[in-house]
Amino acid sequence: MRCAIPVRTTALLSLFMALLAGCTAMESSIQSQPTAHEESSFPQTLPAYSGPKARVAVARMNVTAAKGDKAIGDGLRDMMVTTLMESNRYAIVERQDLNAILGEQELSASGAVSQAARVKRGQIKGADLLVVGTVSEFEPHASGMGGGLGGGGWGGIALAGIGALSNKAHIGIDIRIIDAVTSEVIAAKHVVGEARDNALGALLGAPVGGGALGGGLGMYANTPTEKAVRVCIGEAVSFISQSVPPQYFKY
Repeated sequence: MRCAIPVRTTALLSLFMALLAGCTAMESSIQSQPTAHEESSFPQTLPAYSGPKARVAVARMNVTAAKGDKAIGDGLRDMMVTTLMESNRYAIVERQDLNAILGEQELSASGAVSQAARVKRGQIKGADLLVVGTVSEFEPHASGMGGGLGGGGWGGIALAGIGALSNKAHIGIDIRIIDAVTSEVIAAKHVVGEARDNALGALLGAPVGGGALGGGLGMYANTPTEKAVRVCIGEAVSFISQSVPPQYFKY
């Protein structure tokens, strides 16, 4: 004997399937790729370049964001140097480890180093430009959103965990380009990077910004924070490349 399915149960099953379809549509609409929000839009992948270079020093990044620290600033500074070098537009002169360089020269001058391996003093190159950055915003988990029907059930049908969850990261850096001779600020801008993933799918899109995550950023590998950082560094380097006057490209 065939058992008839109650009309109430059939209606609930139809509602359940409709809810699942709605959640699928909601999940597909969540923005998964990293985005940068700033006043102007700069290309994050610079065109190939093989002309003269500008000589730049990148200062250690100051961190004023409540959730950031010195290690975060050091990691961002290292990534900035790498991305500037990869653009093939800049000759970077090191200033962070200058004491180690001077120490090596002093050791060479002391006579403790063989004649063939000695380095000359007075050969350190000066920078025409100084890039200074301040990390004013750092939110590794800026926001999340979720929804759905949790717990309980209708007519014996449990509806739990229906919805979409996301994690969003946010970082903002104030960039200044300074003439090293005159101390004049040539250009300044606040650049921001944002990225998001969701509980139903991994982050999509290729990272922007070169170099490994250094300093205190290593813990954020393969998270929205890594994507947000790379987007922000890419935006900063694009801004620098489009803001430096042509007369500085002479090496």
